[in-house]
Amino acid sequence: MSLETSFTRRRLPLEFPFTISRGTTTETEVVTVRIEDENGTVGVGGAGPSAHYGETAATVEAVLPDLLAVVEEVGDPHRLDRIERRLREAVERNPAARCAVSIALHDLVAKRLEVPLYEYWGLDPADTVESSYTIGIDDTETMREKTETALERGHSTLKVKLGTDRDLEIVETIRDVAPADEVRLYVDANEAWTPREAVRKIDALAAYDLEFVEQPVPAEDPEGLKFVYERAALPIAADESCITVEDVPRIADRCDIANLKLMKCGGLREARRIVHTARAHGLQVMCGCMNESNASIAAACHLAPLLDYADLDGSLLLADDPYDGVPMPGGRIDLESLDRTGTGAVLE
Repeated sequence: MSLETSFTRRRLPLEFPFTISRGTTTETEVVTVRIEDENGTVGVGGAGPSAHYGETAATVEAVLPDLLAVVEEVGDPHRLDRIERRLREAVERNPAARCAVSIALHDLVAKRLEVPLYEYWGLDPADTVESSYTIGIDDTETMREKTETALERGHSTLKVKLGTDRDLEIVETIRDVAPADEVRLYVDANEAWTPREAVRKIDALAAYDLEFVEQPVPAEDPEGLKFVYERAALPIAADESCITVEDVPRIADRCDIANLKLMKCGGLREARRIVHTARAHGLQVMCGCMNESNASIAAACHLAPLLDYADLDGSLLLADDPYDGVPMPGGRIDLESLDRTGTGAVLE
C-alpha cells in the first residue's frame, strides 16, 4: 500500500475584523494537507495555527515534510494509533500541523470504508449540539449591529468576547437585542481578568442569564482559576488552561467545562481522549476552534454527539471558505444531512 502526500498554504480574509482581549486579526493563514491512496481516494485535513500557542503557517509548513514522511513510511492509513504515536515522536510540539495530518488520515480512512466519520466512530448523528457564533470586541454599537446580523442569519447561541473596561455595558447591550428567552449567551474573557476582578464581574454578569464564563484568568494562574471557580456565580469553562489530555486532571477542581480544540491538542484521537477523560472527572465538554476553514472544522463537527457545547464557527467567520463542510444552518451541526463520506470537507 502506498500513499502520496502534499500540502497547500492559503491566506483567508475574515468577514469582519476579529478582536479579543489579546488583539485584532483581519485574516487567517491555513495549511491544507492532502493524502491520496493507490486507488485515488483522497483525505483532506486542515491546520489553523495560532501564534498564541507558538505556531504559524510557516512553522506548519516547516514540519509537515517530517510528519508526512511518517505517513508514507507506515503506508497503511488504517494504522491510526501507530501513525499518531510516531507523529508525536517526530514532532513533539506543533499540534496544529499534527492535527492536519490526523484529520486527513481520518477523512481518508472513512472514505475508504464509504462512511461518514461519525459512523466510523459509532456516534449518533441525531445527537448533536448547536454551535455558538462569536461576537468579537468592538465599539458597543458595532457589537450590537453584529449581534443583530447573527440573529438575522438564524443563530440562537452566541459567544461574546470580553476583556474591556465596559464589559457589563457590552453584555447589557447585546441582551437588549438578544433576550434570554430567545438566545443562549456565554462570554469569553480570554485570560483578561484578575481573579478578584473576575469574581466581581461574574457576580454582575449573572443578572444577564449567561450559560457560563470562559477562561476568566490567565492560564499561568491555576490558583487564580480555582479562586474564581470556588466563588463565581456562573459556571466556568477552561480553554487556555486545557491543552492536552494531561491538563484535564489539573483543571478538574477549577472549572465546570473543559474546552478542547483540535489545533491545541494535536489530533482527533487525542480530542476523543480529552472528551472521555473530562467525563471521568465530572466535567462537561465543549469543542472550540481557531479561525479555520472547513478542512478542519468539518472534522470537529463529527465530535458533536460527544459534546455539551460547541464553538465551531471558525469557517462562518471567514469572508469566503474554499471548502464546504458539514451543514450548519443557524449554527446547528446537522450531521444527518451530510451526504458525503469522510469528514465531508470538499474543495468548492
